[in-house]
Amino acid sequence: MDGTELGKERVEVPCIGKPCPHMEVQTTRGAVTLPQHFAGKWFLLFSHPGDFTPVCTTEFASFARHHDEFRKLNCELIGISVDSLQSHIAWVRWIRQKLGVEITFPVIADPFGDASRKLGAIHPATGGSAVRALIIIDPKGIVRALFYYPRGVGRSTKELLRTMRALQVADKHGVVTPANWPENEFVGDHVLLKPPRDEKGAEERDGEDGCLDWWFCHRAAEE
Repeated sequence: MDGTELGKERVEVPCIGKPCPHMEVQTTRGAVTLPQHFAGKWFLLFSHPGDFTPVCTTEFASFARHHDEFRKLNCELIGISVDSLQSHIAWVRWIRQKLGVEITFPVIADPFGDASRKLGAIHPATGGSAVRALIIIDPKGIVRALFYYPRGVGRSTKELLRTMRALQVADKHGVVTPANWPENEFVGDHVLLKPPRDEKGAEERDGEDGCLDWWFCHRAAEE
């Protein structure tokens, strides 16, 4: 984890490429130890400012509706806020009764904020509640992506699914993905090759199909 000064308070933020912070937590589906609970799977760990609030309710309903799409990517979901376990239970019941959506993932109760602080989710201006932090963790328990949103802006489930697909394609094939992949304005659904690491590699790229230059080459994505 890395430390960032926000005002007079030091906020610890997980680092991409480092292990997910170890946490033993209580959830709406029982006790969980992270990241071990999801060993062998990707998972999204996301915080929300508070139960029984409109933006958070729409986010949780959206996550639940798209849960099967995440599972097809070998990815699970788990939420967290500083609300109590009783509040979480009442809220997920309300979502089921009023919106007709079953919350199919656990929600961590973190009333003292200990776990939320490990995620860098509690900032000085939030008054003890969490911002919308989200961390993507891979099957080895390594942090792969971080997202932070203000309290008043809901997250895009489609963007998170896109990021998951991009990470997995990049890992599997040793490539990188362009902006807005798979709908990039210049190369469409193609992926990008990593730049060569020496002069010989650069020379081998000269004139290759799909290469705009030795450092900018693209090709069709593989499954």
